[in-house]
Order: sequence, then structure tokens, then C-alpha cells
Amino acid sequence: MADQNNSQIKDRDIGVEMRESFMDYAMSIIVSRALPDVRDGLKPVHRRILYAMSELGMAPDKPYKKSARIVGEVIGKYHPHGDSAVYETMVRMAQDFSLRYMLVDGHGNFGSIDGDMAAAMRYTEARLSKIAMEMLRDINKDTIDFQPNYDGEEHEPIVLPARYPNLLVNGVGGIAVGMATNIPPHNLGEVIDGVQAMIKNPEITSLELMDYIHGPDFPTAGYILGRSGIRQAYQTGRGSVTMRAKTTIEEVNNKARIIVHEIPYQVNKARLVEKIAELVRDKRIEGITDLRDESDRSGMRIVIELRRDVNPNVVLNNLYKHTSMQSNFGINMLAIVNNEPKILNLREVLYHYLQHQIVVIRRRTEFELRKAEARAHILEGLRIALDHIDEIIALIRASATTEAARESLINRFELSHDQAQAILDMRLQRLTGLEREKIENEYNELLAKITEFKEILANEHLVLQIISDELQEIKDRFADERRTEITVGEESILDEDLIPREDVIVTITHTGYIKRLPVSTYRSQRRGGRGVVGMDTKDQDFVEHLFVSNTHNYLMFFTDKGKVYRLKAYEIPELGRTARGTPIINLIQIEQGETVNAVIEVEEFESDKYLFFATKQGVVKKTPLEDYINIRKGGLIAIHLREDDSLIEVKLTDGKQEMIMGTAQGMSIHFSEDDVRSMGRSATGVKGITLDSDDMVIGMDVIDPDQEVLIVTANGYGKRTPVADYRIQTRGGKGIKTINVTEKNGPVVSLKVVKSEEDLMIITTSGTLIRMSMEGVSTMGRYTQGVKLIHTRDNDSVATVCRTDKSEENDEEDGEFDNEANIAGADDMSDIDTDTEENVTDQTDMDTSSEESEEESE
Repeated sequence: MADQNNSQIKDRDIGVEMRESFMDYAMSIIVSRALPDVRDGLKPVHRRILYAMSELGMAPDKPYKKSARIVGEVIGKYHPHGDSAVYETMVRMAQDFSLRYMLVDGHGNFGSIDGDMAAAMRYTEARLSKIAMEMLRDINKDTIDFQPNYDGEEHEPIVLPARYPNLLVNGVGGIAVGMATNIPPHNLGEVIDGVQAMIKNPEITSLELMDYIHGPDFPTAGYILGRSGIRQAYQTGRGSVTMRAKTTIEEVNNKARIIVHEIPYQVNKARLVEKIAELVRDKRIEGITDLRDESDRSGMRIVIELRRDVNPNVVLNNLYKHTSMQSNFGINMLAIVNNEPKILNLREVLYHYLQHQIVVIRRRTEFELRKAEARAHILEGLRIALDHIDEIIALIRASATTEAARESLINRFELSHDQAQAILDMRLQRLTGLEREKIENEYNELLAKITEFKEILANEHLVLQIISDELQEIKDRFADERRTEITVGEESILDEDLIPREDVIVTITHTGYIKRLPVSTYRSQRRGGRGVVGMDTKDQDFVEHLFVSNTHNYLMFFTDKGKVYRLKAYEIPELGRTARGTPIINLIQIEQGETVNAVIEVEEFESDKYLFFATKQGVVKKTPLEDYINIRKGGLIAIHLREDDSLIEVKLTDGKQEMIMGTAQGMSIHFSEDDVRSMGRSATGVKGITLDSDDMVIGMDVIDPDQEVLIVTANGYGKRTPVADYRIQTRGGKGIKTINVTEKNGPVVSLKVVKSEEDLMIITTSGTLIRMSMEGVSTMGRYTQGVKLIHTRDNDSVATVCRTDKSEENDEEDGEFDNEANIAGADDMSDIDTDTEENVTDQTDMDTSSEESEEESE
């Protein structure tokens, strides 16, 4: 006995056993539970529910029956699992927001899009929907194979005939072991058009099928953004589409409100409303004053009330960004093909469905052929009986038993057993002439059908035509308009869509700290004011650049090394007025020792625009703006610089402007931009002004005849001078005097072309900033020293100057009128017209240009 037990024990590696056992379990889950069959698009539980309801006679024209009865039938005969799993599956097939075309016609509470559970199965009723009957049509005509159920007492279908491509039409989702499927629903009419296109052109590609099947069509409608994700999914079987809610913006009592009419597929409406409320409560979305759900049986309606001062499009984009009003549907077209899970593209899904339908039609035709031939065989026997009726009657009367009569008929007339039995079963009424005619007509009709059936089986084109015709019939009966609209455009919310368009001030310090803040931060003050602190700078740091931009514009950063970098204005952190800022090296990849010397803002890279460069050594260059459209993250060479030179200014022009350049020692030159030909991006340029050995260029600007030239010096002096005082010269000369530079006013730090309707901002090396009206700056001749614009303390000097739009505010209380500053300004007036002879530049230097300035270095 012990030896017998030992012989039944086998040594086996536990790793091998675990691996094989788990694989068996995994394949059972994959094939028998979680994944759909490519032919009918159903998981086993869905197939069993539909078949059980069909067997119970629950057709659309029959009364509803209790859901509990259906669930009991399914788990008792076909699906030995929990009743809740079966009921929840049946409930989903009855929800118009879950399936594109419902397979179960539910009566009662079957849940809602708010996530409400369905009523208990004892309270609800159901029956098959009309389109579900097309999934089961001809199931009793030997069109598909059956298999024993779990206990062997019943039989269940392996697959349903599925007279339309349900896998695509209703989609499916499921998680197996190590794999998952997620196929979106589609429009029935489009899918049928795709199958018919494949019938006409068997070599059609997935991309060509997109002419018929445009994309998923969700039961909850909404939008799909772009087609790239759809194209990828249809070509590879994997992809992702971005779904977005359908909304409108209404104006009521001068206030905007957002109305949500449709939401993305599989989004819980109640949770969506809760999420919006949470974002408002946490102040992650500003501007929402009220939120309510006004949905009813007529449709969905979520109302989002907004404040008067907010941009509804910005709020809407924030809702798309932070809530499920915009979400992604990951497509993974995994299905069972020949008992194996496979990733399928669009063409493969339709191909396998079409092959299934070919089998269904052939098996149905064979079934009907057998049936017709069997009936024709019986009718042939009846025809023989009618032709020999008297002899047959006599033979039957002479027979002792039914068996003897049957054998006599078989032997006498060479009939089959079935024919002889049919003659014996024939009623006497069939002997009438009318009945004889009916038998002849039926026999002839059957012969025609038999011929037709044989032709179908012999010709696959006829099989395909039948499939196409029956699909067209289903399309005519059940197809509807597409619900989900596919839009062309961005497939994701860009950060800039969440940022309102508004003017901002951007400041950059000498050591490379940058920040942005609203223009309204600084209120206008009177000339000579003390100003307000514009930035808290660390020791030995000061603001070098200050300019006004729009949050959605590109900012091109030009460095002293001749390189250019690019950012969007909204990418610069918004900080408080006194904050130091963010190191610019964290935003753009500038090199060690490289500093930003010019910033250009552009909305678009237009082909008729140019960038005009000026360097410290007086070199200028003009290059088309579109040459800089592709700026890498690590920057791009903007201009090739000579040794000991650096880039100091860049301007955006139309190629036909007039330019003015100024130097630290008070010289300037006014010349036409046409004097500088267009050059390549890496060219060096040509000479713009001839400098003295101790001089350098400090600024360049575009001339406007109706404006004035603003000069500001290091010690806070400045003036405006009419443009007419600066006659146009030839590029490359020494130029003319623009200001009398003395020890009192200091060297020139800024030259700008301005108009009186603007405001002026001046910031010092200590970080003090003042904003004043340009009208507060005196208009004077070229040979004056200017007047005091800002009071500079000891060891302080003007760092940079910026012009901006005129402020609507002019708060007198904030504008401290500095007597000392105004007295200094009055003293400066005594210097007007002094040392006139010294200010006159040698005429011979005015219009000269260097021969070498015409050389261009590429």
C-alpha cells in the first residue's frame, strides 16, 4: 500500500508549477471573462445574458419580465458567478449613457449619469432591445457552434451571429491578467459603411477606412480634439483621444455664465460638479460665483455663474485643465482571435468580423439548403402518390399494419422511408385539385431556392453581397446621426490658454533675476518724485532691463554674446513688487558670464519684419525676423561679434525705418535703414557710427517724425528734443551732438524715441523706480544738459529707462514734489546755450563712412 502511494507522488519544481498554474488561470480569465471575442464584440457574461433572455422569449414585442428572473436564469444555467456581477452587467447594457446602442430595454430605475445605483433586481424589469435581436438573428439556423455549459446539462453559444460589428459599435472595456482592452463605441452607420467599403475593396487600409469611420462616437456626445490620436489607434491598435465637454457661454445681466450641455464619456456628472466646487473653494479657479446642476429629462445643463470682471474663456480653459470636463480615452483594441488575445488595428477588426459573417451566411445557407432539399424530397413522394392514388389506396387497405403498408409503398414505388411515411400521414383533403396545385407550386419554388442556395455556396461574391445588403437593412433601421463632434485644432490645453491676455511689466537685473508683474503696480507720479521701490535687489545688483509686454507674446532675449533665447511672457513667474525675481538661468540656458542686453517681444514671426542690431562698437546689422522662428532651447546665434564687442540693442522693424544711435559721450547719428542691406543670421554687420576711442554706443531706436528723442543721463538728468533737430546722415559717420555731457549730469545711459502721450519709467541701480508722465520732461535743444528727472542718492545712478502707456491714474498724493530736485532742474537752465562752439561737431566727420564698414562677415 505504501509503495502504491509513493508511486503516485511526483517530484516537481515549485517554480515550474506556479508558472504553469498561473498561466492556466490567466488564460482562463483572458478568454473566459475579461476580453471580448472579435466576432461579436461580447464577453462571455454579456453573451450569456442575451442568450438566456432569448431563450426566455423576452423579445421586444413581449412584456417585460423581472430582472431577478433573468439573473437567476443566467447564473443557474450558464454563468456560475455572483448575481451582482450579472445584474450590474445587464444594467450597463440598459443605460443610454454607457452603450451607444442599448442591448437591453430596461423598465425601472437603471441608474443615472450621476453615479446613482440601479434599483434592486427585484424591482426592475427588462427585455431585449430591437437591435439586440440582430445579434441573435438566425442563431437557430446552425450559424454558430454551441458548447456544453458548466455542468454539462445545457448548451450555450460560443459566439453570437452578430449581424452588425458590435465590437466597434458599442465598444468594450476590460482588465485581464497582464493586459487590458478599451475599445470606444462608434456610430453604427459609419461602421457599416466601413464594412461595405472593405467588401468592395478587400485591400483597403486602416487609413482609407477613416474616410468612412471618422472616429469614436460616444453616447454622451461631447467633442474629440483632433484626429492624430484616432489615426494612431486605427493604424496600430493603440492610441489616445482627448474628449471635451460641450459648453456655451451666455451673457445674462452683463455677467457671463458657462453652460455645460454634454460631458465626456464615462465621466460622473455629480463628481464633476463636486470637483468644480472644490476647486473654487480652494481658490484654484477664480471668478466662479455660483454653480448649480439644472439637468432634467430634457437634457443636461450645468450652470457656472461668473464674476463680471473675469474672462469666461480663461475660466473655461481652467475647467478643462483641472477637471474631467476634458479627459483622455486610451484606446487599446485588444480582442480574442482564435482563442488568443491580439492587438488589432481598424482593418483587422473589420476583417475578422467579415470572415465571421461569411461563415454565418454560408452555414445559414447550408442549413436552409438542407431544409429545402428535405422538403422537396417529401413533395416528390406526395406527387408520386397523387399520380397513383387509386393503387396506393388499395395497397394501404390490403396491408395488415402501418409498417406493412410503409414497406409495400417503399417496394412498389421506390420511395424512401420519409416519403412513405408522408404518404401515410397525408390527409384525404390533399386529394383535391387545388391541393395538388399547391404541392406543385411549392415544389417548383423549392427547386428554385435550392438552385439559388447552391449558387450562393459556390460563389463568394454572392455571400458578400448578402452581407452588404443585410447590413444596409440594419443601417436603414437603426443608424442615427453622429453625436460626438470631431474638432480640428489643438489636442491639449496649452498653458497660455489658461492665462488671460494682459499687459505686464518684465524686469531683469544686472545679475540675472527676472520677474513679471501687472502694469497697474506702478501709479503715475510727478517729475522729481522720490518714486517707489520696484524691486528688492541684493548688494551690488541693479535693474538693467524694464519693459512692457503681453502675457501671450514671445520674448526674444538677446545676450551680449550675440545669442538669442525665447520664452512666452507667461512663462516668467509673476512676483510681488518688492520681490527680487527668479534667476533667468532657471528659465533660459544662458552660459556662464552671458548677460541679457536686449529683449524683443513679438506676437508672430512675420516674413516682412526685420531685426535691427547695434553693438557697443557701433556695428549694425539687419536680418529677417523669420530667420529666428526655430530657436532651440539652448539658444541660437543671432549675430557674429568681433573681438571686444558686445550686443547692446535690438529693434523690430519693417526694413524701411529710420534709425538713431546714441553714445555715452553725447553723440548721435540718424540714418536710413535702407543703408543697411539684409544679412544672414550669423553675419557680423557693417559700421553704423564712428566712435572716439573713449566712447561707446549706449542705445539705438527707431525714428518717428512725430515723436521726440529722450536722453537720460546717469545722474538722473534728462530732456526731450524734437526729431527734426536730428538731420538724416549717411551711415558710418561720427554724427552730431545730442546732449552736453558734463560732470553734473554724467554720461548718457539711455536714448529713446518717445511721444508725449506716454509715461516714463526710470529705475536706478539701487532698485528705486519712478513713473511719470512724459509731458513732465522738458523739451530742449540738442546742446543742453537737461533737467532733473529723478533724485539720485549717493553712489546711486540711473540704470535703465522704459516708456509705457499712459497711466489712467495720476495720484497727486503719491507724487512728492521735491523742492531740491526742482531747484537743481532750474539751475540746469542756466547752462542752456553755453559752450556752443564746443558742441559743434566737425562738418567733415558728419557724413563720412568707413570703407571697411561695407564688409560683411558671414
